[in-house]
Amino acid sequence: RSSAGETMVWSESVDTVLANKEGLAAFRAFLKSEFSEENVEFWLACKDFKKTKSSTKIASKAQKIYSDFIQADAPKEINIDFHTKNDISQNISEPTLSCFDAAQSSIYCLMAKDSFPRFLRSEVYKELVKKHQDRNQKRWLPFL
Repeated sequence: RSSAGETMVWSESVDTVLANKEGLAAFRAFLKSEFSEENVEFWLACKDFKKTKSSTKIASKAQKIYSDFIQADAPKEINIDFHTKNDISQNISEPTLSCFDAAQSSIYCLMAKDSFPRFLRSEVYKELVKKHQDRNQKRWLPFL
C-alpha cells in the first residue's frame, strides 16, 4: 500500500506513477475514462519486451505488439507519427529489442505532457490522495 506521502510524490513525474503499482492502476483507470489506455498499455508492453532474452520470443512478442498497437486498424492503435510507424513496419520482419524505442518514447512524452497533468487534476487522483490522507489520519489519531 502507498502512503499519502507517496501519493503526493506521484505528482512530481509520470515515472513515479508508472513505477508504483497503485499509482499505475489509478493512471490506467484515468486513461481508460479518457479512452486512451492504449498508451500506457503500449508503454508497458514495450518495457516488458525489452526484457526478452530468447530470439524466438523477441519475434513473437514484437509481432504481437505490432498487431495490437501499430498496424493500421490495430485494436489498440496508438497515435504515432507516420515516419515512426513506417520505420517499425519496415523492420518488424527482423525485430530488435530497440525496434519500438522511438514509438515508446513518443508515447511516453504524450503521456507526460498531455495525460499526466490532466490525471493530477482528475477526480481519480484527488480521491486517491484523499483516501491516503484519511488512512493516515486514522493511523495517527486512533482516538478519533
